[in-house]
Amino acid sequence: MAEFAIDTRILASSEPLCALKLCDARLQADARWPWIVLLPRKPGARELEHLSPKDRIQLMEEIVLASSAVRAIGAALGRPVEKLNVGGLGNLVPQLHVHVIGRRADDACWPNPVWGVGVAQPYSDTNLAGARQAALAVLDNLKVGS
Repeated sequence: MAEFAIDTRILASSEPLCALKLCDARLQADARWPWIVLLPRKPGARELEHLSPKDRIQLMEEIVLASSAVRAIGAALGRPVEKLNVGGLGNLVPQLHVHVIGRRADDACWPNPVWGVGVAQPYSDTNLAGARQAALAVLDNLKVGS
C-alpha cells in the first residue's frame, strides 16, 4: 500500500498545525487571510468519492472544527472573520485537500475568490505564533491521541 505524503506545493505554502483523526491540518502561509488546509491521510485520494462514507463524515466534522479554528485565528489577529469559504478544488494540486478560509468585506480581494490574487504575505513571527496558538486551542479537541 502507498504511504501518505503531502504534495510538495502544499508543504511549501503552509505551516504544520497538527494531525487530526483523519486529516493533517496546516496553516496556509499567507497572512492576508486566516486559512487552514485539511489533508485526509488517505494515499492516492484525489476526490471526496475516494473516501469511505465514514471518512467523509469525519472530514465534515474536521471542516467544521477547522472553521472554528479559522475564526479563532481571525479574532487573535484582530480581524474577526465575517464569512467562511470552504473549497476543495484540486485543479493545480490533485491530492485531496480542503481549504477553510476566513473572509472579510475589507479583505484584499473581497468578494472574489482568493486564489491567484496578488502575492502571499508571510506572517510575522509574532502573528504566526498567535495564529498557531489560536488554531491549536480549537483543534486540540480532535487531535490524534486526544
